[in-house]
Amino acid sequence: MLVKQELINKIRDYFNLNIYETKVWLALLGKGIASAGEIAEISRVPRSRTYDVLESLEKKGFAIIKLGKPVKYIGVKPHIILEKLKNNVRNDAEEQIVSLVNIKNTEEFSKLEKLYKEGLNPIKKEDYSAAFKGRSNISNYLKEILQNASKEVIICTSTEDVGSKLKLFQQTIKSLDKENIKIRIALSGDEEMIRKISNILKFRIKKIDIDAKFFIIDRKEILFYISKDKNLDDVAVWINSEFFAQAFSTLFDKAVGR
Repeated sequence: MLVKQELINKIRDYFNLNIYETKVWLALLGKGIASAGEIAEISRVPRSRTYDVLESLEKKGFAIIKLGKPVKYIGVKPHIILEKLKNNVRNDAEEQIVSLVNIKNTEEFSKLEKLYKEGLNPIKKEDYSAAFKGRSNISNYLKEILQNASKEVIICTSTEDVGSKLKLFQQTIKSLDKENIKIRIALSGDEEMIRKISNILKFRIKKIDIDAKFFIIDRKEILFYISKDKNLDDVAVWINSEFFAQAFSTLFDKAVGR
């Protein structure tokens, strides 16, 4: 069985194998069931190394030993390997999340919080604004300020934006509504799409002919996007100014009604 080097290199990278493991696994898949000697001949891996490689693949779940004599090996189907690796990644991620959550309960984290709040020159929230770049950074901060809302949240964006983050908006609305926070949403875009989103979110949405994207919390702070080029990173500015937020809120009220 002749396998192109390009395929070997890509499979090695995809499944995080070394070059010998890749050649032996491909040989097993092509042969079905084979002895170590047969695999060495097909894969062109030195026979003295083939046994070690087969043992390594068995431990990783890429091969299984067929009972009987002489000892033969069976290559595990690629889709089974893929599912196994996906589960491993998922389990590792869950463990890391648990570890990060547990950090909040440590003495060290308490000291970090205290240092932030009671430092030599503590930062007062009302004293500053900030700029954010990158969709993930903006979304994380937006989530934080939304969770701190106590009275009202105004959302002005587009159907395209909501459609791409529908699950996030569903969770946000559900969470705010549970806390009895007043929610007002206005979207620009196709009317039919607005109706569909409204039905999915189970929330009344007003159509607005303003090409803008901003979020106002309690008419005291506002986060608004200042870029719309899909080829560039998102850029947003957050301002904690009641005067500025009230002015934006008033414009919003006039555009959509109270």
